[in-house]
Amino acid sequence: MPLRDDGRVDEDWALNQRVAGGDRAAFQLLVLRHERRLRAFLARAAGCDADDLAQETFVRAWQRADDYRGQGSYAAWIMGIGWRLFLDQRRTARRRAELAAGDDEAPTAIDPRGASDAAIDADRVLAGLSPPERAALTLCFGHGWSHGDAAEIMGVPLGTLKSLVLRGRAKAQKLIGEGADA
Repeated sequence: MPLRDDGRVDEDWALNQRVAGGDRAAFQLLVLRHERRLRAFLARAAGCDADDLAQETFVRAWQRADDYRGQGSYAAWIMGIGWRLFLDQRRTARRRAELAAGDDEAPTAIDPRGASDAAIDADRVLAGLSPPERAALTLCFGHGWSHGDAAEIMGVPLGTLKSLVLRGRAKAQKLIGEGADA
């Protein structure tokens, strides 16, 4: 059983072991612990599809509970599943759009209903980034993940993640500067 630095048994790992045995109550506890953070990340990375992606992420986590071996945090494991589902969904949508219209992927609109001006500005800036840049910035700056954890979640080498953060930050700063000039 994996141990944390302070010697406590990793509760998420223990709960997931119960989930692997079919314990729905244990799974419900894991969902309650990680749902808000997962949905917030996916909302930034995927926009309006976050609820469906989060639900599918938890379905996959239930189905593949045996795959989590306790290496790394459960939160990083679940976020990684969500990120890969987003990438799969995006690839599928792009292929369908190319087949239907022969055009490139159209940018997605952001629904600012009920959002503050700062949130709208953040959404505008994030919309100007590529999905990997958006995810890297959201994980590292919006959710406080380390570069190593964010790289694990996204399934990319650490150097690639650092490049995405640097490139995304530079683009975001440029977009913010352009917004101030308007």
